[in-house]
Amino acid sequence: MNLTLEQAEKIISKAKKKALAIDTKMNISVVDAGANQVAFVRMDGAWLGSADIALKKAKTARFFDMPTGEIGKLSQPGESLYNIEHSNGGLITFPGGLPIKDKAGNIIGAIGVSGSSVENDHAVAEAGATSL
Repeated sequence: MNLTLEQAEKIISKAKKKALAIDTKMNISVVDAGANQVAFVRMDGAWLGSADIALKKAKTARFFDMPTGEIGKLSQPGESLYNIEHSNGGLITFPGGLPIKDKAGNIIGAIGVSGSSVENDHAVAEAGATSL
């Protein structure tokens, strides 16, 4: 199973709607099951540097099939994934990246969001990830 462009556009639309509702400007990236970017949007005025972070959050969530915030907890000193953020060309290990599942529960891609606090990034990612 793989994420389609139509699904990715719906995910971005829902995420963008949430960003507007909480009055923030976001970069939103959606990747497919192979961690390839399918769709991206940079809202007007969103930080330029957050575009790369959004994509890395999406890839990180797909590479390990878990929320990036959970990977962050596991990557602290003394934890089992300490220093993992230096692998795979650089990972992002704070909230804002989530796997995307189809109706059967299969992971078909991931979303990464960056541009505000990690709490806001996560809320916008969750709005997108749960939209299918």
